[in-house]
Amino acid sequence: MLLVDSHCHLDRLDLGRYGGDLAAVLDSAATAGVTHLLSVATDLEGWPALARLTEPYPQVALSVGVHPGETESRAPTVAELVTLGRGARVVAIGETGLDYHYGAGNAAGQRDWFRIHIAAARDLGKPLIVHTREAREDTLRILAEEGAAEVGGVLHCFTEDWAMAERALDLNFHISFSGIVTFRNARQIQEVARRLPAERLLVETDAPYLAPVPYRGKPNQPAWVREVAAFVAQLRGETLEQVAAVTAANYSRLFGVALDVA
Repeated sequence: MLLVDSHCHLDRLDLGRYGGDLAAVLDSAATAGVTHLLSVATDLEGWPALARLTEPYPQVALSVGVHPGETESRAPTVAELVTLGRGARVVAIGETGLDYHYGAGNAAGQRDWFRIHIAAARDLGKPLIVHTREAREDTLRILAEEGAAEVGGVLHCFTEDWAMAERALDLNFHISFSGIVTFRNARQIQEVARRLPAERLLVETDAPYLAPVPYRGKPNQPAWVREVAAFVAQLRGETLEQVAAVTAANYSRLFGVALDVA
């Protein structure tokens, strides 16, 4: 069985918990069946360090982008995103999007950055990784206005309802579920996980954040995407093996990553 963590932040892990060795994190993931990972960028300043950290590990793909909450980060430009995005290990643009929960005061700036990321993704022909929080209408409107359907992508760590999921599907986007789907009060998200077409389904950890039940409250790690996949499988009346297979295939197709299946 092959599992994929489609969204984690390996440069944000406390490696002191693993003897300072990223290899220990990846070995733990592999033991759980998690053999491929996408380590998602959140700013430009830290991107070279992320690339160096993960360079020895061919099972780790990368993205390039600036998270909407990183207001102190250097502002992205289309040219810089395109230059970095041409790297052989870079499979997506993002994490980008809108977060009005914490950043409503900078909403206009977030919208500008979002459009810049979409333009870069279209230039490169690479998918988008989208973060959206309390910004449903603006997120969907900008994706439509900027032609994001041309490259598609994923709404990661999905926390919205079926109505938004349907609109995202119409825009050629996948939906990814994090550990939040395992939380007792996540009924709305669980309904989406049940109803989502299999060919648009992804799972993630968002490690080191949002650890799933039964690890809720602990620093998250890529190995625990297995718990997310198992919970989603239960919701859908499927086996873990079925969900692992379909989410791995979706990841491979969306991000253009060849997966070695033993």
